[in-house]
Amino acid sequence: MMKKLIILAVLLMTATATFAQQALWGGQNIVSPEINADNTVTFRLNAPQAVKVELAGDFVHTQKMETPMGVMDVPGSAELVKNDKGVWEYTTPEPLSPELYSYTFVIDGVKVTDPANVYMIRDVASVTSIFIIGGDRADLYKVNAVPHGTVARRWYDSPGLNKTRRITIYTPPGYEAGRDSYPVLYLLHGAGGDEEAWIALGRTSQILDNLIAQGKAKPMIVVMTNGNAGQEAAPGEASEGFIRPSFMGATRMDGDFEAAFPDVIKFVESNYRTIAQKSGRAICGLSMGGFHSLHISKEYPDTFDYVGLFSAAIMPREGVQSKVYDNLEGKLQIQFDKKPKLYWIAIGNTDFLFKNNTDFRKLLDDKGYKYTYYETGEGHIWKNWRIYLSEFVPMLFK
Repeated sequence: MMKKLIILAVLLMTATATFAQQALWGGQNIVSPEINADNTVTFRLNAPQAVKVELAGDFVHTQKMETPMGVMDVPGSAELVKNDKGVWEYTTPEPLSPELYSYTFVIDGVKVTDPANVYMIRDVASVTSIFIIGGDRADLYKVNAVPHGTVARRWYDSPGLNKTRRITIYTPPGYEAGRDSYPVLYLLHGAGGDEEAWIALGRTSQILDNLIAQGKAKPMIVVMTNGNAGQEAAPGEASEGFIRPSFMGATRMDGDFEAAFPDVIKFVESNYRTIAQKSGRAICGLSMGGFHSLHISKEYPDTFDYVGLFSAAIMPREGVQSKVYDNLEGKLQIQFDKKPKLYWIAIGNTDFLFKNNTDFRKLLDDKGYKYTYYETGEGHIWKNWRIYLSEFVPMLFK
């Protein structure tokens, strides 16, 4: 009897281990994406019952689409072909340039991430699979064998917004073990983003680690805020629970965030070793974050010596009333009379905000205000914003 029990126990343990291994390895041996030697990329999906499978990605031809931010270029799609084993496959017709790319599969009209790729990222309410083609600037987006900084999620009190709120903070390599004080870059996200956007989609910690290691950027603290004044923190990280992320809300560009921004600075300078003066502070952001950077920096003209506007919105939405947005030209004159060390404007030449930025630059030109302009191709996309961050950071705190 005892012998039978031992045999049964061994069989159960074997079955359990086998099941666990199947769960661990997914029961498939599909490689997707496969980056080929020539930098073409092959995608595969095991879906023998599917009728049609498409690949949607930012490396596929783009198409025009109406969005809450206007008509924009969005990723197109390409069809996969099914082989005799029920595996669908697609290889890009041309090699892909170095970059971080995102994609999804569309199976009979249903969008899904790649089950063979565990690397995913959230942008607003969309989750996509990602991969990197290395080389050139894209090597800044990779985790390389260099000293690494620390990324922390901190909570701070904001009396101006009557909330306890969360921020993401990068401290450079060696911060914890040292006694030095560091300059601070305040890095702001766009509409639909939150305090996770720049660290995830923007690859901020990788870019800073690599630029600092290469001696191209000074070691600095980077503070990534939540620019949605009505939120405590990113969706799923606040007391609201697992809410669905939304693109635009009523308390994102109404002046409240800008007016309460000193709460962020107070927390950072009270809890970190900072260079607490104008020459030790920079602020920049993309889209809505560029809008915030523009208006925060002019509202507090003695606070920031470095300002970066990445694909920035310029003026508030029609009907929005706030003292923050009053007297734009008068506040800009005060700001530029105080001679900021760098005022940097960057945008893609097909961005839907290109004309707004052109008009704003004309205003600065007419007034004789000094700024630096950086133009790229393409539009309102993370590819450009990673480029802008990697160009802007080396110019800071010189």
